[in-house]
Amino acid sequence: MRFNGKVAIITGAASGIGRATAQRLSMEGACVALVDRNQEGLAAVADALPDQSKVWHRALDISNEAEVEQCVADVLSRFGRIDVLCNNAGIAGGDYSAITETDVAVWQQIMMVNVMGAVHFIKYAARPMRDQRSGAIVNTASVAGVRSGAGGNAYSASKAAVINLTQTAACDLGEWNVRVNAICPGLIETGMTAPVFDRARAVQKEHKLGSRCELRRYGRPEEVAAVIAFLASDDASYVTGQAIP
Repeated sequence: MRFNGKVAIITGAASGIGRATAQRLSMEGACVALVDRNQEGLAAVADALPDQSKVWHRALDISNEAEVEQCVADVLSRFGRIDVLCNNAGIAGGDYSAITETDVAVWQQIMMVNVMGAVHFIKYAARPMRDQRSGAIVNTASVAGVRSGAGGNAYSASKAAVINLTQTAACDLGEWNVRVNAICPGLIETGMTAPVFDRARAVQKEHKLGSRCELRRYGRPEEVAAVIAFLASDDASYVTGQAIP
């Protein structure tokens, strides 16, 4: 199995893409350290994984640098190394108002979670990766970070920042054989996108969701997790600094 003997931190692991990634990497042999602010959902995901000796979880606020630093230290204490970081946690904010009307508090909250949360985990998890001269980081961005009109203003800007952060970190960490890539999913049915699906189903328009995609459908978390697993594995040993749409 591709991740035997490897340790992966997965943020946003209580639902959606994060949960699917936790299940995928665990199935492929990884020790998984699961992070989310949702304690109940996180515990449910952790408890359902097959080998409990390879599972660790903690509820925390990823925008709080001190909490992230302590989390990484505790993962190292538990498992002895960190090989993979999946920065999946994020928020949409639910604000689709015009840029002239968006409250600054919305911008600050979304940027602190979506951008600084990833920055904090990269800062501390990349240190042991650098020391062991190997590691893979996968950041979850969004199609909204690639083209305008695919999300709210603050959310879209935050995901564009995640893409640039990915490229910058890849340049910074490459000499230590630490790879950094991003994924840019379109519409995926997750807890974060549930309001979109609920509104569509209420008016019998679910069939139109994802219609702008070339495949004419929305995606599933498991499909995204498969790409994350590839980027995190040695199969992608010469892939870094890329944003996969």
